[in-house]
Amino acid sequence: MKDNLTILHVATLNQPIRPDLGYGPIETVIYNIDKGLHLLGHRSIVACSGDSIVTGEHCVTVDQNIGDYWSVNTPEQRQTANMHLSNALYRAGMGDVDIIHTHDAKAVEFMYDSLYNMHIPIVMTLHVSTKDSLLRGAYQRWCSPLLSSPLVYCAAISEYQKRQYNHIVKAEDVVYHGIDVEEFPVKEVPDKGSYLFTIGRVTPDKGQDKAIEIAKKTGSKLIIAGCVQNKPADREYFAGLKNSIDLSVEAGKHPVDDDYYNRVIKPLLDCGKQVIYIGEISSGHKKQWYRHARAILFPIQWGEPFGLVPVESMACGTPVIAFNKGAVPEIVVDGKTGFVVDSMNAMIEAVYRIDSINPRECREHVRNHFSLTSMARKYSELYYQIISSHKTSDRSSRFSTACPAKPVPRGTRAA
Repeated sequence: MKDNLTILHVATLNQPIRPDLGYGPIETVIYNIDKGLHLLGHRSIVACSGDSIVTGEHCVTVDQNIGDYWSVNTPEQRQTANMHLSNALYRAGMGDVDIIHTHDAKAVEFMYDSLYNMHIPIVMTLHVSTKDSLLRGAYQRWCSPLLSSPLVYCAAISEYQKRQYNHIVKAEDVVYHGIDVEEFPVKEVPDKGSYLFTIGRVTPDKGQDKAIEIAKKTGSKLIIAGCVQNKPADREYFAGLKNSIDLSVEAGKHPVDDDYYNRVIKPLLDCGKQVIYIGEISSGHKKQWYRHARAILFPIQWGEPFGLVPVESMACGTPVIAFNKGAVPEIVVDGKTGFVVDSMNAMIEAVYRIDSINPRECREHVRNHFSLTSMARKYSELYYQIISSHKTSDRSSRFSTACPAKPVPRGTRAA
């Protein structure tokens, strides 16, 4: 087997694939996987929208992303999605792709039959819990362990998630998300007396109401960041929070530069408001808010399969106080990089103890377990394992008539 592989990533279309997103968890992961594989010397091709920025080769499938994680499923959006997948499938059939990497069940369903005839195996990263998955009816056909060489191989993003999908995910097929640690600014000493910070989509599952309660009971300043999606339940939840929010500002509209702390963060810390909502912020902005926070509150109310927020926070040397749910105990080391707790009272107590956490321990933990390189190496090992075990036909069979004869013309733009 050759040393370097050619991997075709079939990206999602909710947001562009780029490093500077505000909210775009799956797109951020795709960007990081591509970058990590490229740095390892693999040929990484990303089939995605034209407004994306990737490190490897950019295979443009449609001009623009759909533009939202939650919107009405219009005929135009379906046409854009089909065009994207058709052009990705055409690229897969050019005869040089060793393996396909996808991130949602819709892509696999669209491409499965053609890729089966082309004998190209598929890795699908499982980003969602079983209750949100569209895979239920397709498990047996795609990835049955009874098959000697199934076409689809699922990779879990945590041991917790693997247990949910234990009928299709093998023990070794767990790959933690990784980040480019060196791109995150780090503090040298704890920011005693600074603010508590919580960031994420504003929704009951993320527990912003719990964060507010913690801030009130500890007398701490709380900064809340995150988008409010156009979902009735999320809008209703945010409306209920407004009475507890003392000030709302758009911190993301200010450019991030060397003076961002003095121009934007410090004035908000010095004002007399306790609970401040700063809206959705970009990757560059949130790094600054992570770095200067005393701690990150992660009061999730559900079993989250992974959670990039704790990893990004710890990369900046900022400890995490999180509820013991989902993959949290796999990410945060209790007593060393933060505190993993089981109750509101324990979270309150952890706020008073958080200054004992060494920022360097937080940073080193991320570097050792959640780096871009460690993620890319793990995926590389998985690719090699799958390719070596997959019963392939002669490579000329990849030019199957099941593959589109020519790419679908681009030009339709998503709303």
